[in-house]
Amino acid sequence: MKHYHRLAVALFAVLSLLYSACSSPQNKPASVDTAAGKKQVGALLDSFNLAAARADYKTYFDFYTEDGVFTGTDATERWDKKAFMAWGKPIFDRGRAWSFSSMERHIYFDSTGRVAWFDELLNTQMKICRGSGVLVKQGNDWKIKQYILSAMVPNDKLDSVIPMKAQQEDSIINKLSRK
Repeated sequence: MKHYHRLAVALFAVLSLLYSACSSPQNKPASVDTAAGKKQVGALLDSFNLAAARADYKTYFDFYTEDGVFTGTDATERWDKKAFMAWGKPIFDRGRAWSFSSMERHIYFDSTGRVAWFDELLNTQMKICRGSGVLVKQGNDWKIKQYILSAMVPNDKLDSVIPMKAQQEDSIINKLSRK
């Protein structure tokens, strides 16, 4: 009986130590300074848009992670960084790419403060678009892991837009439905 009592006491001590270690402050995520993070991410997004407006190819694509993905307004536009760079090179080489400016931006962070996501309304040559994406912190720098550009269609105009895109998108739907 004494043997079981000592075993129980030892087990209780080990479990208490484990609980203490797991619940200690150093194992909890550091609190995220969202105000500073929002300023950093906002500045990155502004610089990202400015690099495109200036047709600064290297700077623009340096904002992406090496495995970053761009998704555009056309259903066929989903490119990894390398493919997006190849597609964008002739556009940037003409000395002007696209000019987007943020009108409204929302930025969020995970509990670690190392992953952020955003959505923003953009003033563009296509009128209002939405940019959204995911950023990751690499060292002290934020990088774009995924960027999605969406063209906005007012709900009351959607019925007139659908016929304009139907033929092209029906072929994409048929192709993807066969996979």
